[in-house]
Amino acid sequence: MPHLTLHRKAFIALAALLLALLLIFAGFSRLGLQRGLGPYVAEIELARMDWLAERLQAHHTQAGGWDSLRNQSTLWGRLSHPGGGPRRPGLPPSGDLGSSPDTRPGPPPGQTDSAPPPPPPDDLRSQGPGSGPPPQRHRDDIYPRLGLLDAQERLVVGTAPQPGSARFALRGTDGQTIGHLVLAPPQGVRSEADQAFLAQHLGFVAWTGLAGLALALLLSGWLARRWLAPVEALATGARGIAQGALHTRVPVHGNDELAQLARTFNTMAEQLSSIEASRRQWLGDVAHELRTPLAAMRAEIEAVQDGIRPFDDKTALRLHRQVMRLIQLVGDLRASLDAAGTSAPSAQVPVHPLSLLAEALASMRPRLAQAAIDVDTTGLDTLAAQSPAPVVQGDAQQLHQVFLNLLENSLRYTDVGGRLQISAREVGAPGGAAHPQVLQVQLDDSAPGVPAHELPRIFERLYRAETSRNRDHGGSGLGLAICRAIVLAHGGTLTADASPLGGVRITLTLPLLDNTAP
Repeated sequence: MPHLTLHRKAFIALAALLLALLLIFAGFSRLGLQRGLGPYVAEIELARMDWLAERLQAHHTQAGGWDSLRNQSTLWGRLSHPGGGPRRPGLPPSGDLGSSPDTRPGPPPGQTDSAPPPPPPDDLRSQGPGSGPPPQRHRDDIYPRLGLLDAQERLVVGTAPQPGSARFALRGTDGQTIGHLVLAPPQGVRSEADQAFLAQHLGFVAWTGLAGLALALLLSGWLARRWLAPVEALATGARGIAQGALHTRVPVHGNDELAQLARTFNTMAEQLSSIEASRRQWLGDVAHELRTPLAAMRAEIEAVQDGIRPFDDKTALRLHRQVMRLIQLVGDLRASLDAAGTSAPSAQVPVHPLSLLAEALASMRPRLAQAAIDVDTTGLDTLAAQSPAPVVQGDAQQLHQVFLNLLENSLRYTDVGGRLQISAREVGAPGGAAHPQVLQVQLDDSAPGVPAHELPRIFERLYRAETSRNRDHGGSGLGLAICRAIVLAHGGTLTADASPLGGVRITLTLPLLDNTAP
């Protein structure tokens, strides 16, 4: 069995639906024609029987009503017979039509001026097929379907009206309606003309349906291709992404749901491409970082092996430094990966972040003093002296590591004789809430700074700004990445901006607990 694509399935489904609709249309058209043809034929037949209407109107005038016809089938037969009934005005009557044919079946005895019913008048004989009596071959079919109703719609004689019966209003000399001549529709199609008419119209319906089906099939094929072309493009694009071609994009047409899906696919592909590029760059940076100390160690060892340099305490110290640098780099990589995979702090307890910052700063002051970096903690001391002290929910060890890394970053990337300013404040909730919600800590250092376009990237692993974040300062490029991962796990934020002092401003925010106790 051949493989059915989505396009073929849609086309077959639409074609089957259209074919079913065509068959239903043809069936109902045939049924409608068959049912509608009977009333139409009855209307035509009754329109040709105006001669009978004239007789019935004349009889109503002469007899003074329809009482003489009620349940008198003999008199009804004489009237509806083309050769019977009263003559036109001015002609002698053919008999007392008002008398019952049961008691007076013929002319009275001894009356010599009575005669058999005269033939129809010459004007009735000479009438064409549109108004004259029907031919003999049609009488047996028409008269059993004829009926007469009085003005109150009650049956006088003949066949009661049926659904689809034709009506002809009978009017008296004063123009008022005195009754209706009704003709029931024929049962089935009998005459050759009716059959030809029905066949002609059904043929027209069939050809029209076939033409519509052909047009609908062409339209359904075009629509199926147009609607499903984006789906096929998405499938092709997905296969390209799966094969590693992350540059694959699909065309977008219009603004419908498929176009929105194509845009989403392109956005996903761009993100995957960016992630892959970042991964490759990260791996390259890691390899480069590892290669540097390894190359230095190799050079030292080869120099000792070749006898160029003796293996003394200085050589051992240099090798030890390179090994320690490797250990530090591997440790930073491990810490960075662990921090990135941390979804929440390991210990959820209330902690005082300003105390942790003060401890980290105390441990860093000797090194800061050695680098002649002036530390200004006026903004920090003011908030720390308030009561109650700010409290956050988190892991004290991880937050202490964050503050140490931030201070280490400022120490390494601030020129000798520079300045470090640390401040903290409580930021109130929007709308004037009674209690603050966020603790904001800012670290501003002096030159050198970081270009504005590189500030958002300094939190990436192994990223180094070209001007200041270089290997001469001994950093691995992972400290800020570790800090941001820990802060995000605590529900806070960590951003970098240009500092008014000429360096970088690091802004850390942490959600505060509602601590109103003294």
